[in-house]
Amino acid sequence: MGQQLFTARLELIGELDKRQPGNPPINTAKLSQLQEYQSASKEPSTDAELRQELANLLNTEVAAMNTENFIVRPKQRFVEKYANSAAWASLSSDDFMELSQEIAGLPSQLETETEEIKRFDVLMLKLQLAILRSDSMFKRLQEQVKSLAGMLEEKSAIPFVQEQLALIHDVQTDEWWQDVTLPMLEVLRKRLRGLIKLIEKQKRQPIYTDFEDVMGDEIIVELPGFTALDNFEKFRAKARAFLRSHQDHVVIFKLRTNKQLTPSDLSELEKILLENKLGVEEDIDRAKEEAHGLGLFVRSLVGLDREVAKQELAKFISGKNLNSNQIEFVNMIVDYLTAHGAMDAAILYESPFTDITPQGPDGLFTSTQVDELFGCISVLHIYQVES
Repeated sequence: MGQQLFTARLELIGELDKRQPGNPPINTAKLSQLQEYQSASKEPSTDAELRQELANLLNTEVAAMNTENFIVRPKQRFVEKYANSAAWASLSSDDFMELSQEIAGLPSQLETETEEIKRFDVLMLKLQLAILRSDSMFKRLQEQVKSLAGMLEEKSAIPFVQEQLALIHDVQTDEWWQDVTLPMLEVLRKRLRGLIKLIEKQKRQPIYTDFEDVMGDEIIVELPGFTALDNFEKFRAKARAFLRSHQDHVVIFKLRTNKQLTPSDLSELEKILLENKLGVEEDIDRAKEEAHGLGLFVRSLVGLDREVAKQELAKFISGKNLNSNQIEFVNMIVDYLTAHGAMDAAILYESPFTDITPQGPDGLFTSTQVDELFGCISVLHIYQVES
C-alpha cells in the first residue's frame, strides 16, 4: 500500500507537470467554496501549490529512508539524490523512472499510518488522476467517496465528525462535484482521512456450499524430485524429540543457556547423536554444513531458555521509554529465540515482525536503537568454539 501511494503521488506530479505552464484559469466560485473548508493552516489553493505539497511529501519520505537498512543500502545512490529537496523542483522522464523503479516501495522511518487511511488516500489520488486524464473511472470513484461520506454522516454524534459535517453534507450533492478542482479534493482528503477509521467494516455474508465429495480408486503418483520424507528430515525429527527430553544434559543445558561451548562439548554432542542411533555420520556432516556448525544445529532443535533471551533483551529495553508496539516487537524476538535458538537480523524484516510495522525494526526504533538491537541478537548467536 505504501508503494501504491508513492507511485500514485508521483504520477500526479507528472500529470500536473504536463499542465505547466498554462494551468486552467482559477474558477473563482470554486475557489470561494474551497476557502470555506480551509483552516488557518496553509493548504493548496492552486494546482501549482498542490504539486509543491506532493513533492515535499515524497521528498520527506525519501529523506526518512535509512541507508543503513539492508533493503535500502543497495539503492543508496538514488535515495541520497532524491533526499535533496532541490531534486524535486523539476523532474525529468529519467527521474520519474528512477523514482518509480528504484525508490518506490523502499522502507521509510516515517510513522506508519493505518490501512484504512492509506486506502482512502489512494482513492483520492485516483480521483485527482482521473480528472487530469479525463478517465471514465471518475464517476465510479466519485460514488465511492459519496458512499463513505454517507456512512460518516451516520456518526455525526462524534465531535470530530460533527466538525466536518458541513463538508460531509456537501460532498454527497452533485453540485459540489460540478467542476470540482484538485485542491478541493486535496482538502477533502485531509479533512476526512482521520475519520475513515470510524466506519465499521462491512460484515461479510457467509458463503454456504452443498456438494458431495466422490472418492475414486487410490493411485500412486510419482513426483520427480520429491520424496515422502528423506533420511535427514527423519534424523532431524528424531534428534529434536530426544534432545528436548534430555535438556538437563550438561552440553544441551549450556546450549540453551548460551554458555560457551568447547571442542570437547561438540564432540560430546556428536557422541550423543551417534550412540543413541539418532543418525549416522553423513547426517551429522550435513547438519554442520547447513547450520554452519553442530552447535547451531542442536540449538535450533532445543531452542534458547526464555529467561536467558529475556535477560539479554532487557539490556536493550533498559533506560528506554518504549511504547506498546515496541515492547510487543521485542517480546516477539524473545518468542522466536525461545523456539529457534538463534536468529538472523534479516528475519526482523519478515512476517510476523512486519505485521506490526511494514518497515520492521526501522519503523519503530531509531537507527542507533536498531544497531543496538542487532547487537543484542548477535550476542545470543556467539556461543560456540568449533575446532
